[in-house]
Amino acid sequence: MPPSSPAGRDSSRPPLVTSGLDSKFNPPAPVAAQVLRQNLCDTICRAAGQLVLVSAPAGFGKTTAMMQARNRLEDAGVPTVWLALDRADNDVSRFMSCLDEAVARLGIGSAGTDAVSALTRTDASFALFLDELEAVQEAAVLGLVREIADHLPRGGHLVIGSRSLPQLGLARLRVRGLLVEIEAARLRFSLEDALSFFEQRSKAYTLTAGQLFRLHQKTEGWVAALWLASMALDRTADPGDFIDRFSGSDRGVADYLAEDVLANQPAHIRRFLLRTSLLRQLDASVCAALNPRADCAAILEQLDADHLFLTPVAGEQPTWRYHSLFADYLRTRLEREHPEEVARLHLGASGWYESEGRPVPAIDHAIEGGDFPHAMQLLQGQAENFLGAGRMRLLSRWFGSLPATQLRQHPRLEMINIWAAGFTHGAWDAMDMLERSGLRNSEDPFLRAHANGMRPMLLAMQDRNEEALEVGHEALQRLPTGHDFPDTTLLNAMAHLTVLSGQPREAQQLLDAARRQHSGSGTFHRMYSESTEGLLDLLQGRLRHATARFRLAVDATHAVNLRHTHGNAWAGVFYASVVYEANQIDQADHLLNVYLPLARDVGLPDHMIESHAMRSRIAFINGDVDAASLALTELEYLGSQRKLPRVAAAAKLERARLLMLQGNGPAAHEELLRADDPALWAREQRQRLVSHDIQYMALARLRWEITFGDAAGCLPRLDTEIQHAKACGRLRRLLVLHLLRALALQRMGDAPAAMALMATAMQFASQEGFMRLVLDEGPAVGALVQRFQAVHERAPARDPLLGDYLQRLLQAFGPLPTESESLAELPGAALEPLTRKELRALQLLVEGYSNSAMAEKLFVSLSTVRTHLRNINMKLGAHSRTQAVAIARKLGLIA
Repeated sequence: MPPSSPAGRDSSRPPLVTSGLDSKFNPPAPVAAQVLRQNLCDTICRAAGQLVLVSAPAGFGKTTAMMQARNRLEDAGVPTVWLALDRADNDVSRFMSCLDEAVARLGIGSAGTDAVSALTRTDASFALFLDELEAVQEAAVLGLVREIADHLPRGGHLVIGSRSLPQLGLARLRVRGLLVEIEAARLRFSLEDALSFFEQRSKAYTLTAGQLFRLHQKTEGWVAALWLASMALDRTADPGDFIDRFSGSDRGVADYLAEDVLANQPAHIRRFLLRTSLLRQLDASVCAALNPRADCAAILEQLDADHLFLTPVAGEQPTWRYHSLFADYLRTRLEREHPEEVARLHLGASGWYESEGRPVPAIDHAIEGGDFPHAMQLLQGQAENFLGAGRMRLLSRWFGSLPATQLRQHPRLEMINIWAAGFTHGAWDAMDMLERSGLRNSEDPFLRAHANGMRPMLLAMQDRNEEALEVGHEALQRLPTGHDFPDTTLLNAMAHLTVLSGQPREAQQLLDAARRQHSGSGTFHRMYSESTEGLLDLLQGRLRHATARFRLAVDATHAVNLRHTHGNAWAGVFYASVVYEANQIDQADHLLNVYLPLARDVGLPDHMIESHAMRSRIAFINGDVDAASLALTELEYLGSQRKLPRVAAAAKLERARLLMLQGNGPAAHEELLRADDPALWAREQRQRLVSHDIQYMALARLRWEITFGDAAGCLPRLDTEIQHAKACGRLRRLLVLHLLRALALQRMGDAPAAMALMATAMQFASQEGFMRLVLDEGPAVGALVQRFQAVHERAPARDPLLGDYLQRLLQAFGPLPTESESLAELPGAALEPLTRKELRALQLLVEGYSNSAMAEKLFVSLSTVRTHLRNINMKLGAHSRTQAVAIARKLGLIA
């Protein structure tokens, strides 16, 4: 079967997958004798726009049912692609590369188009089959799959095969009617299926109706057990006696029957099966490396013809894989019967892959075979290359499989392990490993250089910036060491720290030195340098420059992609923040699906704060207040768990902002009191931390006072903050302060002064493209923008760029309260009382829930929610949601 239907591939586009990944797109080849699962095919093929989850243990025929549905869809002209997953797909970048190739094969995306965007926004029909999803545990990868499932278009088929229930928000999809589940019970053969299966067997034996019934009853329709039983029946003279002795339907049955089948194979076939069982895919070449005296091509063809143990994989070269039910069994037999051969066989496979220029499977086989010395020998020659390329998760996986005692015999690898741990498990673990290892005191110049470059960065990642700066200045005196990776990392880390300490000129000099050091060759360092310069631009209010820098940083380690989801979390969170600032909410949310879990795992304080605050704000914008609160609760928990008080305090500040937008002044004030740590905020004032540039304690208090307290009394403190922001060149912060001062002036009744300040703020915001910074201040600032637009429209000389910006801004604000609504008269006649459900709907409306979110909270349909809202407006005499809220507040119906 071809990798995809002829209509599914844009012939002008080259394949995107790298060497070694092509086989992932080769589905199992169909076998001649196969029971047609008509009902299952119908179910899968009808489920356009819904996730189809085929979940059951091994041997229930998941893949066969999916393949039959795929054939049906292809016959109907629907482009399809098959993607077999494995544990290596827990690497987000690798998974995204595979998705890119899948989209290319489906022909629904142009070069550079983000795969998730192409799959969720296309009008064309397609079918994406993801098999063996149980191999994927990485939250970021599952988040991408969930995003596709959540936004699957009407003509899109997403079919997933898995041995376990994946973390894809299945309950939510189920409630929304977007999930079709095919479980083990539906996959089991019926009695008619079993009859059809035995009728297709090539051996000339016949079971009586009673015998077939008893066999079906004992296997409970488990496909693999029936198949194994059929092979055993091929060699028995008395089917009735075999069926009488046959008992059970669990894994032990499979092992028993597999052993029976294996014992009846010729010696050379049995030897071949055992020796090649450790390979994930088999072709004649790699099998010959493990069986040099066997005719591997002939054996594979014979096993294929007998339908024994192997599942064919379609492709240009004849390739197979072991059926998942037998793979573990065969490996166990190999280890039991020939334990002395396991390491040697893995070494043979490792050597073959090494000779083919495929270091990743070469190292994998060396580790899996327990040949740790050889694995470390291979790593010695490759680890620095992977380190420079930013392959930290891959390195961490390998090092995590190596015995610590043996790793300590290779100090240079141990040092690279510490680097990888810092970027995957967090700086605390890495610093502890560095101190316990004693490598800092080594006489080896390599180790001294790496320790010198590592410590300032690890201290900064632990939010110990002032200490990191001091240690880093000492480390700079030791440069150059002659080792590019640690030297360049130190220069980049010190550039980042000097940005935070308010020394932009020194930061720029360090960045220039870092670029000269790596000379464009180190992808990790290009990412680091561009991220730091983008941060410098952002803090100084140069949003357009920052956006370009962060985009380059994200794309530094991988092929360019229009939505930039292949990069490192360090740069990815910053890029998501500028995308969010441009009010590209869907794309920002998509980026967070990739980068938030990675940032959370590494534990970078500012990255955790930025990503969780964005996730909360996006959820609130979309009317999901529960998800907004959950993101902040998780952030506060992370801050407490990892002993990062600044992170926990940031969660409280953001929660206070959320409560202010809901009009809940007392609760917001309580959160501000909880966040008030004088020592913490005094330390923050000495630094330029991106997560506190426009969200810090003094500003949060001013925002609350202007909204719920004495607006006039805020002006002296506002002016002090404004002067400080100007002196430091913090123009992004200055923009927020100007907006708050204009709001205070408006509240005091000084509209002309408010409009004059709005002119300054809007001119700067329009030049740089700031959107969310204004929008997130809420409807009160939106009303100011609305009034300023009217002033601008009446001006004799209008700025067309500013006019366009104001129009886009107001469109993003949505309906704003008019003067008549904000000063709405109370209804004169006695009100018809609101029902309990209408009061609940009104409260949810005030809190910011969307109609769909209200439906979920109230356990009612969307039409029922709309009915409640119409009744509320009618009873209150309101003409809009905003006016209904204003009247309800005046009547005391809501707080």
